[in-house]
Amino acid sequence: MKLQRKNRRALALGVLAVSGALALTACGSDDTGGKSDASGSGSTAASNSSVKCDGAKGQLRADGSSAQKNAIDAWVKQFSQACGTQINYKGGGSGAGVTAFGQGQVAFAGSDSALKPEEIEASKKVCTGGQGIDLPMVGGPIAVGYNVSGVDDLVLDAPTLAKIFDGKIKTWDAPEIKQLNPKAKLPSLKIQAFHRSDESGTTDNFTKYLKAAAPNDWKYSGGKAWQAKEGQAAPQSSGVAQQVKQTEGAIGYFELSFAKGLSTVAINTGAATPVKATVENASKAIADAQVVGTGGDLALKLNYNTKAEGAYPMVLVTYEIVCDKGNKSDTLPATKAFLRYIASEDGQKILTANDYAPIPDAIIGKVRTTIEGLS
Repeated sequence: MKLQRKNRRALALGVLAVSGALALTACGSDDTGGKSDASGSGSTAASNSSVKCDGAKGQLRADGSSAQKNAIDAWVKQFSQACGTQINYKGGGSGAGVTAFGQGQVAFAGSDSALKPEEIEASKKVCTGGQGIDLPMVGGPIAVGYNVSGVDDLVLDAPTLAKIFDGKIKTWDAPEIKQLNPKAKLPSLKIQAFHRSDESGTTDNFTKYLKAAAPNDWKYSGGKAWQAKEGQAAPQSSGVAQQVKQTEGAIGYFELSFAKGLSTVAINTGAATPVKATVENASKAIADAQVVGTGGDLALKLNYNTKAEGAYPMVLVTYEIVCDKGNKSDTLPATKAFLRYIASEDGQKILTANDYAPIPDAIIGKVRTTIEGLS
């Protein structure tokens, strides 16, 4: 019996050794057949065989949008397993990403707002012979999450949201909220509105929506920095979501993938039915976007004031910002390989599995062409 147990143990160890060797071989290959959970949370991922390393090596530093952080983490897991390239994406917010890119500190940056003309001009200092361009890569709804016990299906419209985040509506049983939710048992509870403390493209898109859909109630000019005087602040999308989860009476805005465990607001846009924040409903709004950038720049103009049935109007598109020319030679192969992968069909499929919206075919096709021309 002892001999049989020893033989079985030796056989098991041998199988493990062979499996480990095969796994190491796969990680060093540009074409593997293994599949992995991209997010670590059980979501379906593309196989590593869809990753083409094309000389990618070393490390890439990147920073920017926290809204796309969950998508980047999923992509990086697949890409790093296939190519062995280390990608350090800090996710410090769109403002931090654009600043780091303009200072030549990162290979690419993520931003939920397209580069401004002055930022494009400044980028020419680090993009030798070229400039920074916007590549739309990640779409998604800006969810408004709330924490009010006993209220599961809250409906709000743009004017009411504007008044809440401007401190003009102070309790959950306010007449404006009651009118939109006649069957809800709304408590006489103080509203705790949370916004981003850092410069954020999510803030920029959220306030652009309020300004477009409720111009009489939202008087601020907009931008990455929060301008209203009222409310409480927290850093990055994860920070706002965490504050809402742990604060009774709280409400805040963040990209949908950060809304797990929270109730989210349905928006009354004037269509027949209030629209929930879902990937499918956001895609309907993003498909209506127009490319307004020139040359290789693919900046989009979103229609925040859409009233189309089933279109969720509060959306954002995250851009990967990179030099069209003048990229550093030591990071260019890895940068192109990573961008090529995340723009691929398999890369975009990972978005849906992680509560993001893929970029529509007509736009992502242009992104793929532009990536091939990076130098």
